[in-house]
Amino acid sequence: MLFSVLVETRLRPGIADPQGATIERSLPTLGFDGIRGVRVGKAIRFDLEAPDEGTARAHADEVTQRFLINPVIEAADVSIAEVEPA
Repeated sequence: MLFSVLVETRLRPGIADPQGATIERSLPTLGFDGIRGVRVGKAIRFDLEAPDEGTARAHADEVTQRFLINPVIEAADVSIAEVEPA
């Protein structure tokens, strides 16, 4: 079976986010008021072959924790969906 995986990462609370701070400071000058707490993350997408969803999730979680993020400063949400055959 083929699964589509989406890993969304973000910095953990308390970790400085200079990109987010720069965006937040710039928004009012562009006419966007009332926006607070801007944090920047990243999205990583890939396809994964596995015999079932449980195995796919376990593999995606392991890849995420061991390779895709720095677990000391980042957290991640992993979403998995089965790819329907064409």
